[in-house]
Amino acid sequence: MPAPTAERLPAALARRIALAAQGFADPRPDGVVDSRRLRRMTDRLAVVQIDSVNVLSRSHYLPAFSRLGAYRRPVLDDFVARRSEVFEYWAHEASYLPVRLHPHLRWRMAAAEEHAWGSMVRIQRERPGYVSEVLDRVREQGPTKASDLAEPRPDRPGSMWNWHAGKVALEWLFYTGALTARARTTSFERVYDLTERVLPAAVLQTPTPEPADAVRELVRTAARALGVATERDLRDYFRLRPAPARQAIAELAEAGELLPVEVAGWGAPAWLDPAARRPRWIRAQALLSPFDSLVWERPRVERIFGFRYRLEIYTPAAQRVHGYYVLPFLLGDRLVARADLKADRQAGVLRVQAAHAEAGVDRAEVAAALAAELRLMADWSELDDVAVAGRGDLAADLTCALPGPRPVVA
Repeated sequence: MPAPTAERLPAALARRIALAAQGFADPRPDGVVDSRRLRRMTDRLAVVQIDSVNVLSRSHYLPAFSRLGAYRRPVLDDFVARRSEVFEYWAHEASYLPVRLHPHLRWRMAAAEEHAWGSMVRIQRERPGYVSEVLDRVREQGPTKASDLAEPRPDRPGSMWNWHAGKVALEWLFYTGALTARARTTSFERVYDLTERVLPAAVLQTPTPEPADAVRELVRTAARALGVATERDLRDYFRLRPAPARQAIAELAEAGELLPVEVAGWGAPAWLDPAARRPRWIRAQALLSPFDSLVWERPRVERIFGFRYRLEIYTPAAQRVHGYYVLPFLLGDRLVARADLKADRQAGVLRVQAAHAEAGVDRAEVAAALAAELRLMADWSELDDVAVAGRGDLAADLTCALPGPRPVVA
């Protein structure tokens, strides 16, 4: 059978398809955001990245705020804690994922030596007895944190991965699937337990697919979450290796589950989810976590939005262009600005350390919309006020737009 002719998509339509797939074509709900809405969001995104940086908010809280508005954080805490809906594993990075995907990641667990990083592989090779002891301790004593293990921490100043041997062993067991995360503490420390004591029996009893079948399901899931995507986009979503991802894409295309498209200006072949929505417009207004699945792959962001975005957390302060924790601002179907935000909890202030507009936007319009979103975020974060520093070409307009009554959040 001849290959289907690639449909040609205008860049603006591809952008709207991508936004709709990520949940930005739907209006924010008027009522209370409950677990049903969180389940729908999690199923749609499939991957909600976790990150420990807390200068504004833990990152996993932000995708729901961006899409659903000012929901109650305890609702998400409860949704995650039940572990009947989501589990924690290495997908794009450390992430929450729907439990249905657990069987489709077992191939990665089984091949941990090929995928895990050096210190974890080393401890299993050099100290297998110690790793077994750690597993036995969790089995006998129940949920365990790395801080529960009396191990000296190595003296490696300046390293964020300054793990002691117990933590490394726990992480190896987590990567292999022997342990999973039962919870996170208030300081964001992972609490480990035996996987069979945490995940639903129905999930654990689901047969393990062949690796090729599992990768095909992960690519299928990525395609639904992205709407329209290049090969690189599809494999980056779950950090898949090129060869098996290409094979899965070819098989899905042959089955009609992916359609070839050419997107104007992309400069690379792309694939369309046949069920993807094609909205005529997007009326979104959202601040996005740096780890949001809409923006985590920077080349895709630049290709779709013409928005050059870099994470500058690890850049020395004097060399930062836009700031430390910078959130892109989505207005309509465009990324129109970015704001460096900090929750000053002691002062009760959401601090806008810097605000920058994209070239060619109506700054007054963008500032008014961004001001409204910042007020909403401040209220959601239980902060009393929004304060703008003088940095950035949007700061003055934003300062002018901010005075006025604060919104009431249901």
